[in-house]
Amino acid sequence: MYRKRKQNTIVAATALACGLFNYAALAGGGEPAVLKRGAQLIAYGGCSDCHTPLKMGANGPEKDVARGLSGHPADLRLPPPPKLDGAWNWAGSASMTAFVGPWGVTYAANLTPDRETGIGAWREKDFVQAMRTGKHVGVARPILPPMPWQAISTLSDRDLRAIYAYLMAQPAVKNKVPDYIPPTPASSKAGGGRTPG
Repeated sequence: MYRKRKQNTIVAATALACGLFNYAALAGGGEPAVLKRGAQLIAYGGCSDCHTPLKMGANGPEKDVARGLSGHPADLRLPPPPKLDGAWNWAGSASMTAFVGPWGVTYAANLTPDRETGIGAWREKDFVQAMRTGKHVGVARPILPPMPWQAISTLSDRDLRAIYAYLMAQPAVKNKVPDYIPPTPASSKAGGGRTPG
């Protein structure tokens, strides 16, 4: 009896997982192979490292999967950033979603398909163009550090479309990321001097 119940549970879990994967494929309009490639590229690029906030768990910081790829949490108000000097010219928040440097303060964007606060209103060609040019869609503001758009821009159109398909297949999370804060004259001078490397 126990063995049969266990087998039924495994079959049900497998069917559910397959159904969710197929739903994700349909929601993103992509084929499973395209979504798999997009997932691989997201993993290789470490996109979740900055675009999925960390929270404190039982064993220390862990990814807040309920907010997966939703960027800097709108409800997370940060104190003023630390003072930077030439030797230490950038810093990141404990959530790994906010960064400060000579460029100002940047917040990891919401990459979920939410149409109001994420990239849900972006077309595939908008996404590809943003990754190629390093310019935000609609506002033409540069995509700022630490986002490695220069490296991403070297990917093929096919790979960029796979990333887009994967992002569009994720659950939409409503999260209005704070606006970019330009550097103050004092902070941009503090970041000057020698650059690392």
